[in-house]
Amino acid sequence: MALTQLFVHPLKSGRGHDLQSATVTEQGLFNDRIWLVVRPNGSQITARTHHRLVLVQAQGSGEGEWRFSAPGQATLYTDTHRFAIPHRAQVWKSEFTAQTGDVAADAWFSTLLGEPVHLLWLGQSTRRLQDGSTPLSFADGAPFLLISEASLADLNQRLSTPISIRQFRPNLVVDDAFPFEEDEWHQIRIGEVVFEKINRCTRCIFITIDPDSALPHPDRQPLTTLMQYRRLPEGVCFGVNLRARNSGILHVGDSLEVVQS
Repeated sequence: MALTQLFVHPLKSGRGHDLQSATVTEQGLFNDRIWLVVRPNGSQITARTHHRLVLVQAQGSGEGEWRFSAPGQATLYTDTHRFAIPHRAQVWKSEFTAQTGDVAADAWFSTLLGEPVHLLWLGQSTRRLQDGSTPLSFADGAPFLLISEASLADLNQRLSTPISIRQFRPNLVVDDAFPFEEDEWHQIRIGEVVFEKINRCTRCIFITIDPDSALPHPDRQPLTTLMQYRRLPEGVCFGVNLRARNSGILHVGDSLEVVQS
């Protein structure tokens, strides 16, 4: 078994980047979910309600410079140094402080989404802790999301039109022996990094949004199909949430070892 794809999503709900290598930190892959669009009161805005966010590309440089682009809008250029004002952030039930400050960025996203919003930067380090101990970015509830190719192939055999794994917005994609084998893993090693499973990932209406068109599927696929055979006690599940036990660098092609299941 091996790691076959790596994805980073710098903007929560924005377009992902397919990488050949990535640095693992406690809070997730480097630059993953470090930007968030919020309402003035700090509550998160995601593509569940504002579908156009999936079309936004966020590209950064090592100097703190970032470029945001979306169809029909001029490119936005900004810099993390402009985000120095503390601002309330709320991701689901989690409330913490992030940083704002670039009024041009606020205006750009407000035009894109059709309502007043702010763009928040997570900061040099997160102020958000999961279960009081695990540092977490703007991700929904875990630092890493893993999906297997076998599980996706099993799902696609049940769909009239196959979907891309991008629709599930994973960080780590692996090949394995049989569908949903990952449900049984407790601890795995990919390359030099050991991961521990937190829970299975429950899925929502977001996975029905096409990542290329931003249009919702008229039949709510693939959620409708998943509800028929992946409805578990905690919800409709696809993929597993992980935390890292150590830092390191992952490379596509790294071997995967099940340490404990």
